[in-house]
Amino acid sequence: MTEEKSPKTYWFLPSISDVIFVIVLAIILSGKGSLLGDADTGYHIRAGEYIIGNLKVPDHDIFSHISPPVKWTAHEWLSEVIFALIHRVSGLTGIVAAASILIASIYALLFKYLRSSGMNIIVAALVVALATGTSTIHWLARPHIFSLLFTLVWYMVLDTYQVKKKNYLYFLPPLMLLWVNLHAGFIAGFMLLAVYITGNLFKAIFVKKERQEASGRLKTLLLFSILCLLASLLNPKGYDILLFPFRLTSNKFIMDHVNEFLSPDFHADLRFEYMLLLMILVFGVSVMRLNVIETMLVLLFTHMSLFSARYIPLYAIILTPIIGKRLDGIFEVLREKGLGKRFLAISDRAAATDSKTKGYLWSVAASVIVIFLVFTGKVEYGFDRKKLPVDAVRFMKKEKITGNMFNNDEFGDFIIYAAWPEYKVFMDGRSDMYGTERMKEYFKVTGIKNGWERVFEKYGINWVVYNADSPLANFLLESKDWRLVYADKVANIFVKNVPEYQSLINKYPDVKPVIEKDKDSGTR
Repeated sequence: MTEEKSPKTYWFLPSISDVIFVIVLAIILSGKGSLLGDADTGYHIRAGEYIIGNLKVPDHDIFSHISPPVKWTAHEWLSEVIFALIHRVSGLTGIVAAASILIASIYALLFKYLRSSGMNIIVAALVVALATGTSTIHWLARPHIFSLLFTLVWYMVLDTYQVKKKNYLYFLPPLMLLWVNLHAGFIAGFMLLAVYITGNLFKAIFVKKERQEASGRLKTLLLFSILCLLASLLNPKGYDILLFPFRLTSNKFIMDHVNEFLSPDFHADLRFEYMLLLMILVFGVSVMRLNVIETMLVLLFTHMSLFSARYIPLYAIILTPIIGKRLDGIFEVLREKGLGKRFLAISDRAAATDSKTKGYLWSVAASVIVIFLVFTGKVEYGFDRKKLPVDAVRFMKKEKITGNMFNNDEFGDFIIYAAWPEYKVFMDGRSDMYGTERMKEYFKVTGIKNGWERVFEKYGINWVVYNADSPLANFLLESKDWRLVYADKVANIFVKNVPEYQSLINKYPDVKPVIEKDKDSGTR
């Protein structure tokens, strides 16, 4: 009897998931630090350093000069510690590299999951490519990238239990323990649990054929939901952290005045629109009906993505398997009718080749190369001096400007990173902490609205660092009460025309604003 030969393995041939990983990694790293597109990363790093140095999570603000300090729920404290540790050994470049590897892993994992579900390899690659492009709108080196990973893993565990009858639910409580301390997006885990519980409850009541099986799944899901709820209480704020996401999203003023919470702008980026249109088209053409759970997922995450642009990556992750399954079904219909033979033949060959590739060699190799480049100084990433007050902060520190500042909120994040604790800010990206009244005061000043001077008096503001060529900067430039002592294309620094700053005013008497045409100024 002849021994059957094992299929040949192509050790050095990249799998499709490897290709996705490497392409996503290359796109991000070639973006010249696009993950540092806003400066929130800066205050997360400094918060992490504070936690490490003091061995406690702050419960009041440490970055603003407002007194008494504002109550602060540092709900991302574990992410901040991770960021601080990475920054300690490899700076901002290390933060960008680590975040890039994590993001690339998410979409490679998404592809692997689609393939494990039996999806056509080309269909899987195409929908993952669309999801990846759609998600770039909120790719930043900030704690929310952990929520993208945890949402995908959570979804995979629940869907595997529901569809494949494989129980990996015991992973959920320890995952929740981590998630609740990493980012407020942990609430998405409970939302997914609620969807699967409701779906099984519906089947247990209305679908006779599945009643017994659905009842069993329902009991198991309820048990693990309770365990996840108990795990979520193991955080510095206890049960209060469970209320935080609801307090934030129910604050209409913040939702309406912080850019990343606004609805998507279809004039700025069409990739999300393409995915929405594909979803509508596929659902309309496919003969495969949405089940109860899929219907709820579609409605919930489509609503979230239309309500706020920051939820678009979650929409892309959750909808990709649902859309891909229908696309796959359409191509199977074409196969049965003898259409699309060439496409199906190509996909079959691609799947056969991909099945012979080995492990994650290229993904690991790419990650090792990136880490090597980081630690040898061959690549370097930092905050963009064309958008943030890098040179203005150097001026502040050199001249040792004293007193309470007023600043742009995005500038505040960078100032915390570059100049805290020497300098404390008026405002930064923690809009949830500052609250409605403080934000209204902030916008009153930036819009030069009636009563803006009283805000300065209330907080003892005697110098300003703000966007160049903005309404506030232009107004202060014409005021006799303020003097311009520093100007570049990004930021202007004004000091109050009082004896305390006379030496600085005399030192820089002829500073002129630098006007840049078509400059987009203002707040986030």
